[in-house]
Amino acid sequence: MKKHNFNAGPSILPREVIEDTAKAILDFNGSGLSLMEISHRAKDFQPVVDEAEALFKELLNIPEGYSVLFLGGGASMEFCMVPYNFLEKKAAYLNTGVWAKKAMKEAKVFGEVVEVASSAEATYTYIPKDYTIPADADYFHITTNNTIYGTELKKDLDSPVPMVADMSSDIFSRPIDVSKYICIYGGAQKNLAPAGVTFVIVKNDAVGKVSRYIPTMLNYQTHIDGGSMFNTPPVVPIYAALLTLRWIKAQGGVKEMERRAIEKADMLYAEIDRNKMFVGTAAKEDRSRMNICFVMAPEYKDLEADFLKFATEKGMVGIKGHRSVGGFRASCYNAMPKESVQALIDCMQEFEKLH
Repeated sequence: MKKHNFNAGPSILPREVIEDTAKAILDFNGSGLSLMEISHRAKDFQPVVDEAEALFKELLNIPEGYSVLFLGGGASMEFCMVPYNFLEKKAAYLNTGVWAKKAMKEAKVFGEVVEVASSAEATYTYIPKDYTIPADADYFHITTNNTIYGTELKKDLDSPVPMVADMSSDIFSRPIDVSKYICIYGGAQKNLAPAGVTFVIVKNDAVGKVSRYIPTMLNYQTHIDGGSMFNTPPVVPIYAALLTLRWIKAQGGVKEMERRAIEKADMLYAEIDRNKMFVGTAAKEDRSRMNICFVMAPEYKDLEADFLKFATEKGMVGIKGHRSVGGFRASCYNAMPKESVQALIDCMQEFEKLH
């Protein structure tokens, strides 16, 4: 039976990326050695990092004066590294979910943190709209896509201060104006690569402004100077990221990824809104294209476990909602084919007919 991988992360990757990474794990570049056992300083591997950085800059139209880093530690490490490197006195944060809240918690160690707005009182089912960003903040931090609650900022905001964004789960799903940000970061395991590498896009002249000592490994300047090679980088995930970036370019780039994301999300939300057994959980104007969250309608609540079992038997994988909110979540990242979304819709319609 064909499996349809709706996992929120680690998540679906293009099939050719998986197959070509597997080949390189057996024999990298005809070297007779596995990708897993070569030195990161081998002459065959440096071009991998160089091309991955170049494709990042090309696909996202990154201006001059920015570096692309491939680090370890996940986005959770960046919750600490961002304030370490950029927070001198005050930072502003938009609280749109669990990950934004965790980022705020780390920042409070380094200076004053202003929560400009929060949707916590409504279980983060919407993105706050009317708030004031303090003009004296060192930066304004946003989480563009909230995987647990299915909300997303689909446009770059206007801010009176430099912005920092956690784009773990929607990077490469829409064009972005990188010039509005001093730092964009994310764990790669949603839209880019297997878990183990973290991407950071950092504005070079924004680094080195804080007065505190920054430990060597947590200093962005260390990794800018070292070209992501200060210590041993996660070699296999970086290679898989390169293959994904090549795939995105071959498919038509970020604009095409956005077109597909809109098409897939519109299909599934249309079914959720039509089918009386299901209800979407996020405010309609803030609905995520990447993580589509829904629950059983109140009168069908007792069929939740039945639907999960039914869908699983039909090959749907990873549609159970996050443990903190329940219900269902269909993650439709770039590599998710439209056919899989249609298969889930068919499944929902078949379940509706049975009940």
